[in-house]
Amino acid sequence: MQMIHEGQCGMCTHFGEHHPASEQLVQIRTSKQAPVDYVDECGRNEDIHLKVTALSGCDGFEPVGSA
Repeated sequence: MQMIHEGQCGMCTHFGEHHPASEQLVQIRTSKQAPVDYVDECGRNEDIHLKVTALSGCDGFEPVGSA
């Protein structure tokens, strides 16, 4: 498990955007820890089906709950 921080995909509203209440995503966001190899889709880039790790990051970061 790796700690995730504000600005990383695991804490972004777009990470797993189409299933935000899944048990694994909720656990990642509440514990702020994720397996290094956990991959999910980025809803911000759904037209290209982008898959990222919870540790990834980009300039499109939007914190969970900011919408």
